[in-house]
Amino acid sequence: MPPPAARVVRPGLEERFFPQVRDHFSFETCGNETFPQRYLVSAKFWKKGFGPIFFYTGNEGDIWTFAQNSDFIFELAEEQQALVIFAEHRYYGKSLPFGLESTQLKKTALLTIEQALADYAVLITELKRQFDAAGCPVIAFGGRRASNAIILDFSNPFDAISLKDFSGQNVQHMMGLEGILSQFANNTKLGRAIDSPEGREALQRETSINQRDGQSTNPMKFPNGECWVLHLGCGSTGCVYGVGKREAGDQLWKGIYGGMLSAYLRMKYPNVVAGALAASAPLLSVAGLGDPTQFFRDVTADFQKSSLDCVTAVRKAFQQIKDLCLGGAYDEISSKMATCNKISDKEDVYQLFGFARNAFTMMAMMDYPYKTDFMGDLPANPVKVGCEQIIAHKDPIEGLAALVGVFYNSSGLAQCYDIYQLYQSCADPTGCGIGSDAEAWDYQVCTEINLTFNSNNVTDMFPEMPFTEAIREQYCWNKWRVKPRVHWLQTNFWGKDLKSASNIIFSNGDLDPWAGGGINISLSPSLIALTIKGGAHHLDLRGHNPADPPSVTEVRKLEAGIISSWVKSAGMEWVQEQGTGTAAGSQP
Repeated sequence: MPPPAARVVRPGLEERFFPQVRDHFSFETCGNETFPQRYLVSAKFWKKGFGPIFFYTGNEGDIWTFAQNSDFIFELAEEQQALVIFAEHRYYGKSLPFGLESTQLKKTALLTIEQALADYAVLITELKRQFDAAGCPVIAFGGRRASNAIILDFSNPFDAISLKDFSGQNVQHMMGLEGILSQFANNTKLGRAIDSPEGREALQRETSINQRDGQSTNPMKFPNGECWVLHLGCGSTGCVYGVGKREAGDQLWKGIYGGMLSAYLRMKYPNVVAGALAASAPLLSVAGLGDPTQFFRDVTADFQKSSLDCVTAVRKAFQQIKDLCLGGAYDEISSKMATCNKISDKEDVYQLFGFARNAFTMMAMMDYPYKTDFMGDLPANPVKVGCEQIIAHKDPIEGLAALVGVFYNSSGLAQCYDIYQLYQSCADPTGCGIGSDAEAWDYQVCTEINLTFNSNNVTDMFPEMPFTEAIREQYCWNKWRVKPRVHWLQTNFWGKDLKSASNIIFSNGDLDPWAGGGINISLSPSLIALTIKGGAHHLDLRGHNPADPPSVTEVRKLEAGIISSWVKSAGMEWVQEQGTGTAAGSQP
């Protein structure tokens, strides 16, 4: 399949599709069928036929998002003259085995780690043939998370509208919102566009009809090309939408999976991959071997490092909400937390707790020392900024609303929080996000991947929110008609018994709440654990920044040296094998 026109974001990166086998482990049913798997490739720095191949194991989201936020791979590719490939994970982005029906019941059976790894092994093998790169060692990279945003191309003119309902009636034109739309491209929590593709299309039709009718209430200027109405958030005057070219659908929030996949790929296919950099990969947690209190305990610890008063204020805010709930003072909770819809019962309060806890999770993970727009427009040191917000307020609950706004309302333009729209509970207590990619992740954490973390208000600052295996099992059966295989990853991917593996770097930042469930001690000379002091979630995969802590600069140098040694060793082995084969073939 010829590649479409290249979309240049990183050096020479082009989008292509590969006819991938639907089911690698069956010669019947779907075994003879294929689907278009998307991948991105850049040969800008490659020493053709000799340089290594850097292969990113795409995880739970649109592959462009990972490519746009993994500059270290490109920096290293320039240094080591590597070919760069970013492969998209099946069931995410545009790599949909059953099209838009892929996350419907009975269509999800082929969404497994095993199938995804086989996709990557097959793709690498074929691309090495196409690029005449048989002797080029492959290094796997993984770790970068996706954002819950719609990736937009705003190179064409655009505008924004405000809709008070979804019927196309009572449409008010709003000018001067270019800033909102620019921020929206990476704004995680405001990236929702109705609940389904059908809903988006219906809204699009209604808006387009109004434009064609020339109604003065909606004098929109649609950009050329494919144009979609996209949800930006709701306020007292209605819901705000942007108009732009849609390059990808809704995505989600997670980011632990890529590092897992790169490690698993090396373990399962050492004949294909010479080594792997597994950034922020909680291999123990996902295998069900971690402490269920660890994650939210470590989120709390991040905020406590910033300020003891901050943790005290957070505890006080949650306790006051709980007390108001017991007294039936739901209106006061709604007012102080600025919810779009009134809190009316204990179920709403529980949803509010999950909504708020998720903001703390994201801020702890994205606690970078510089401003980022990857997961929304977060300021430098968002944990510190959030703590300053809650401490500055005399009322703890209003302070809590301001703190979560650092994440949910980075633009400062949202007048209220739609807590059911911005956060949806799922089988991952750290949050799945929203949209079709989030649905796919929800299925995965209902089958192979174990994330039964809970908060208890003892070892952490959050309300008691249990998430036991029994709760998970019931949820997964109700939602997907599946039962989790709790011990499968321990059997299939070795659990904590990894010493027979080789050539894997496990990197973790000590500010990352996922680090506690990962490999933090080197297991052998080639199973190397690196810790980034003052580092948040896979900071090492991000490109160089003047504000980087010295530790991440040092870790990147170590990673570069280790990878270079793997490449040289694998290259020498290949040359020796070729020589041995030639000699054997020449014998009579």
